[in-house]
Amino acid sequence: MWAEASALRGGGMSEGRDVTITLTSAQVASVFREAAGGWTLATLLAGVSSVENADSALLSLRDNSSYSRSTLRALLVLSVFAVDGSERELTDVAKQLGMAGGTIHRYLRTWVAVGLLEQSENSRRYRRPSAG
Repeated sequence: MWAEASALRGGGMSEGRDVTITLTSAQVASVFREAAGGWTLATLLAGVSSVENADSALLSLRDNSSYSRSTLRALLVLSVFAVDGSERELTDVAKQLGMAGGTIHRYLRTWVAVGLLEQSENSRRYRRPSAG
């Protein structure tokens, strides 16, 4: 993507003229994955297969005021997505966790933006990305 932008800039465009390229969240995540040489937080977390253990640990800490509740909620949202890549709908996640749909939506959008979740292009379903 960056090579294309450089080619556009040097390929006949007048000097000093800015070029703007708009990328989708999925494209931004792809650029970050490529720039990191394949090592992303998603890759590192793919090895965490004990989602049930994470759920119980997070739930036990969620109401303790000495920890960041928002961080624990965000991790809890991420933990409900199986490492096998199975998809979940926002409403199912909200119902399972007893949280508002709008809150879940913000967490999901954030996880997609940083590459820890993917959203299906054909539906409103989300999943953990494959490690490979």
